[in-house]
Amino acid sequence: MTVPTLDLGPQARIVARLAEAVTDERLADRTPCPEYPVRHLLGHLLGLSVAFRDAARKDLGATTDTPPTASRPDIGPGWREELPKALDELADAWRDPAAWTGMTRAGGVDLPGEIAAAVAIDELVVHGWDLAKALDLPYTPDPPALQATHAFLQASAEDPSRDSIFGPIVRVPDDAPLLARTIGLSGRDPGWTSV
Repeated sequence: MTVPTLDLGPQARIVARLAEAVTDERLADRTPCPEYPVRHLLGHLLGLSVAFRDAARKDLGATTDTPPTASRPDIGPGWREELPKALDELADAWRDPAAWTGMTRAGGVDLPGEIAAAVAIDELVVHGWDLAKALDLPYTPDPPALQATHAFLQASAEDPSRDSIFGPIVRVPDDAPLLARTIGLSGRDPGWTSV
């Protein structure tokens, strides 16, 4: 059996490059996630990278059992080295076809490996957009990752419980660019600005 996989590496590198652009003065800036200024968004990216790395490895424990809402994520003094390393390890872990098969756990939820991968991809694409918007930087996500994220969010569009995870869908025109339609499905306003 062939397991469909997507290389998370290109999108992980895009997120790492955006994080490199964060100066200490920008850590308190607001983001499209109202409860997360830049520093907490970076902390969330670091935590989810570790959690989904371990989910791919089926290395279940504290990192995969903790719900994302358990605490407000933050960064420590070594985040500039820790985040790119965690993003690299995340991408590398999902290059193993075994990561996409069987069951695993992330955020305290048991789920099939391929769904965990879809969630990880979604997190990188959407939070990459969040970070780029907060920093007023251009954002072009990895095209296969963007397509996978759109498909994942579109599949959940009719699920009545989705709003507790993503927030209400922000309607955008059907002919809008794929990124805008994807961000709208994530519960964010594609026109959000930091000013």
